[in-house]
Amino acid sequence: MNNYKFGTKAIHAGQEPDPATGAIMTPIYQTSTYVQESPGKHKGYAYARGKNPTRIALEKCIASLENAKHGLCFSSGMGATDAIIRLLRPGDEVIATDDLYGGSYRMFTKIFAPAGIVFHFADMHDMGSVEKLINAKTKMLWVETPTNPTMKIIDIVKSAAVARAHQLLLVVDNTFASPYLQNPLDLGANIVVHSVTKYIGGHSDLVMGATCTNDDAIQEQLAFIANSCGAVPGPMDSFLALRGVKTLHLRMERHCSNGKAIANFLKQHPKVDKVYWPGFPDHPNHDVAKKQMKDFGGMISFTLKGNSMEEAFRMASRTKVFSLAESLGGVESLIGHPASMTHASIPKEIREKAGVVDSLLRLSVGVEDIDDLISDLDQAIG
Repeated sequence: MNNYKFGTKAIHAGQEPDPATGAIMTPIYQTSTYVQESPGKHKGYAYARGKNPTRIALEKCIASLENAKHGLCFSSGMGATDAIIRLLRPGDEVIATDDLYGGSYRMFTKIFAPAGIVFHFADMHDMGSVEKLINAKTKMLWVETPTNPTMKIIDIVKSAAVARAHQLLLVVDNTFASPYLQNPLDLGANIVVHSVTKYIGGHSDLVMGATCTNDDAIQEQLAFIANSCGAVPGPMDSFLALRGVKTLHLRMERHCSNGKAIANFLKQHPKVDKVYWPGFPDHPNHDVAKKQMKDFGGMISFTLKGNSMEEAFRMASRTKVFSLAESLGGVESLIGHPASMTHASIPKEIREKAGVVDSLLRLSVGVEDIDDLISDLDQAIG
């Protein structure tokens, strides 16, 4: 399917009519085990932790959207992240974005650091400063772009050049952009990771993660880890993700257009201080975003003048169309307070250094009518 355009791949890649019935939708293979013709002889499926036909169809579809040779699905985005870090050994070092998802930071510092893996958190706007942290033990660069929640844009091509020069693995968390807006493997990354829960699923009804790679050896290792450790999604969630991905291109177009309108509304509001959205010409690395992304997405963060947490709480509690909730990427609009929600696990002095201050609010702009969304924010800010 790689010769087809994105919208066609989103609907058809990895999926064939059911050979038994002709059903156009991939069936939910709700089974834990498969009958074997003789001991060890089967049709490619033995036990569902290793493979499931519904999951395989989804993995092929996501891989196609990322222009990847291989895709692998996990029970959550954190399950996918966990598997990638398990490629390393005690004593290995990782350089990661200083502004990254709080759950990733928590896993790196609370789970893997005590096991002997060393993490450095750097501002990856300046790859020169990143290179100063590289030593003989460095094995991986971990990039989010755009970052969560201050929307920093990191140059994937430059990151890949540094990784190649020092024989490092470059991992890019592509959750905020989705495969529709950005394809890191095409820009030199070794592994792409997604929280499928977000834009790919798109309907806030499943939890899932995915990895994509063109490297046969990396895929073999990740598949071994997934099968051995068992963080795999069930067939029902795989079916829901397949259903969701069919409209990814349509949803992303609306997320982007709504996001642009709301970013401009917030930037002109007298009670708003800073607005973080990579579509603004004065956003740091805006030119990089224009080069490596198809559009600028529906994720926006902003701060209120006075930097009052109480005012941020008040606004977040007053919205009527935007729902106060964690997560992102669904058809419905969400508002969140990173310092007390998604990034609460990061110590205050570290998160504030990365820009996650007390009044910062994060919007996941959905696909509702834009006039209703702007009116809702306007009345909530007051």
